This record gives sequence, C-alpha cells and structure tokens, in this order.
Amino acid sequence: MLIIGTRGSKLALTQASWVRDQIQRRFPEAALEMRIIKTTADRDQLMPLRSASRRGVFVKEIEEALIAGEIDLAVHSAKDLPSNLPDSLEISVIPEREDARDALLSAPEITLVRQLPQGALVGTGSIRRQAQVLALRPDLRVTDIRGNVDTRLEKLRAGQYAAIILACAGLNRLGLSGRISTRLDLSEMLPAPGQGALALETRKDDARVRSLVSFLNHAATAGAVHAERAFMRHIGGGCNSPVAVHACHENGQLKIEGLAATPDGSRIIRDSILSSPGQAEQAAISLADRILSKGGAEILEPLRK
Repeated sequence: MLIIGTRGSKLALTQASWVRDQIQRRFPEAALEMRIIKTTADRDQLMPLRSASRRGVFVKEIEEALIAGEIDLAVHSAKDLPSNLPDSLEISVIPEREDARDALLSAPEITLVRQLPQGALVGTGSIRRQAQVLALRPDLRVTDIRGNVDTRLEKLRAGQYAAIILACAGLNRLGLSGRISTRLDLSEMLPAPGQGALALETRKDDARVRSLVSFLNHAATAGAVHAERAFMRHIGGGCNSPVAVHACHENGQLKIEGLAATPDGSRIIRDSILSSPGQAEQAAISLADRILSKGGAEILEPLRK
C-alpha cells in the first residue's frame, strides 16, 4: 500500500490524483490510497497569508504525517514548501513544470495591467505579487484575498475586486485557462520559487517509495527548481516574502533571474546570472548575494522582525 497525502482543495486533489494515476499506469498492481490532511491554512480561513512569519502553513501537518509514517508520499505545489525541510524528509521527485507565470484575471475588456482603471482594487494574498504589480501601477490598491480558486473567481465575478492575480499553472490544471485576461510576462512579474512545479516529498530512508515515483522526475525542471530554492534559502525569504526567482534553460545554460522588493513596489533590486546546469545552485547563491549587496539586505531586514 502506498498512501499519498494531500490537502483537500480542488487544485491539490487534482494534482495528487495526477500523481496517483501516473503511478498506477506504471505499476498496475500497486495499491494506492489518497489521504486528505487539513493544514493550518485550511483550518484558519481568516489568517492573513501576507504574514511572512507564517511559514509552512500549507504543508506543516502533511510533513508531520509523513514523518510519523501515516502517509508515504506527500504531493505539494513546490512554491508552498519552505526553503528548509525537516531533516528526515526530502524532495525526491519534481515532475515537468507547468506554466510558471502569474495570471491577471479581470473584466473581458482588460488584457493588460495598464488598462485597469485608475485606483482599481486588485486581490492577491502574495506580497511578492503585490510589490511587482504596484511597481507597474503605483496607483492601484492591493488587498488580501483568501479562499480556493473557485471562491476567488466568485469574488471577482461579484465585483469585490477589479482584478485578481493567480498562478497560471493552477488555472491550467483546473481547466480554467479561459478565465485568464493576460499571462504576465516574466519581465513584469517574476514568480515564486518552484511556481508551476509539483514537489513529491518522501522520507529520506524510504527507498521503496522513491523507486515507485522516480520515473516522474524531470531533470531540467528539478535542476531549475532546486536552484530557485537555493536562492530563496540564501536570500532569507519565506513563502510569502517580496522575493521572486525564476530559472530556465537557454542554449544549454541555466538563466536565473531574481529580485527583492519593498512591499509597496517603490524599490526593486533585480538581477540575473547564467550558469551551467551542474553549477546552478551555487550560481543561485551568488545571485542572491549580489541582490543582497545591491540593497536587498536593507529591503528585507525590516520584514524579518
């Protein structure tokens, strides 16, 4: 029996079901079970996700179940995983990435951020998105939004917000790509580390589970995501800090772009680096050092208190 742990949202179940189905196709005789685990974020729908101190709110209880042996495999959105994992756990597999970009959802006639009305209200639970959209449009009002994807779409439809920002990958996986007004170019908005990718977490000493899921690993995606996580660990950002990073393969090299920003978007330190795939994590650390030395440390220090 292989027990797969997941959150209970529609998106989380869609992602975990995809993993289960892939394993079942590969190993038709395998006995598989999905187990829903409520996390801190699921229990407290009023908790402000903007608080950088609330790390691991989407994964803590799932990791505890994995450590306790109650589940054998955890399926996460990679962007939800804190930079540092419990000592006994590891990311064993990262499947091929979906679209890493962010999406703006608004009225049908809106196809660009600059077309939003003056002072329009934009909903996002992410300080990273807030900082970058305000850098593009300082006149916009940005406020928190909670709930699953369907709830957020309903709030948009009801007119509570002029626009909301969500990840393209989640909308694509839920068959909702048609609701996207525009996919924000990486020059406009860098994503969170691991955005668009899944992370399959196991116990380090569980060779049986690793052998069952290793075929799902996508080397290029895994290399990029591990580099992004190395950047985040070194720069000191949490799951909801005004820090962004994206790595992609270009002509045999890995291009890593990163930034740190003030929450109001008035100051952004952005830089990039090219690396061979084999040196990607060290290059990501060098990029983080460069951004910190250019003013990123000054930006992030007050947010850590």
